[in-house]
Amino acid sequence: MRDGECGAVTERTLELFRDDAYMRNCEAEVIEVNERGGIVLDKTVFYATGGGQPGDVGSVGLASGEISIGATIRVGGDIVHVPFENQPAPPPGGEVTATIDWENRHLLMRMHTATHLLCSVVPCGVTGGSVGPTKSRIDFDLADHILDKKHLNEEINRLIDENHNVETIWISREEFDAQPQLARTMTVKPPADAQRIRLVKIGEDVDIQSCGGTHVLSTGEIGRLRVGKIENKGARNRRVNIHLEE
Repeated sequence: MRDGECGAVTERTLELFRDDAYMRNCEAEVIEVNERGGIVLDKTVFYATGGGQPGDVGSVGLASGEISIGATIRVGGDIVHVPFENQPAPPPGGEVTATIDWENRHLLMRMHTATHLLCSVVPCGVTGGSVGPTKSRIDFDLADHILDKKHLNEEINRLIDENHNVETIWISREEFDAQPQLARTMTVKPPADAQRIRLVKIGEDVDIQSCGGTHVLSTGEIGRLRVGKIENKGARNRRVNIHLEE
């Protein structure tokens, strides 16, 4: 992965969402339509599935109409916009408008930021996680730590009410390697060949960790949360579920 002035660049696609998660659409050129109908663009606002966050859905608009996109995935170094079946393919070299389903994206941004707040109040290693539009989860390696559901609920909502800023920071590989605590998920690390690492920082000292996902600009934008079921997933592993209350 290379770095561009406006966002990260895969082998062929400029990832505009990296630096502006609020960008809803962009003009782009079709680089390729693969054998399964997946569309590769020279730039995109679509987030591809990864890091526990689902890929965006939306549309790719042509002069002749719109192609509905049901998933966005990575295949090798490409971001592939996957249309629903039985839709016409855009011509390679053609100009299109890529538009995300903003309501779905914003829910995912809110919930992804909420999972970082959950990490901030549980001082344990993260073994997995999943972000959904109204329900998300984080799995923790607790060791001897004891979770209190009422306490978690109060602390997360306190951090939301305090409306802390959420910002993106880029650091060098050397800086990142010197601070291993920045990788909260025990089994997922930034690509070994990445020379710049993207961090998401909440407030002055609420949370900071490496992350490639999309997030809101302040914790107040998340809205009220409810801590749901805490599930036993092994001798040391516990799964904490969180829900948007609306």
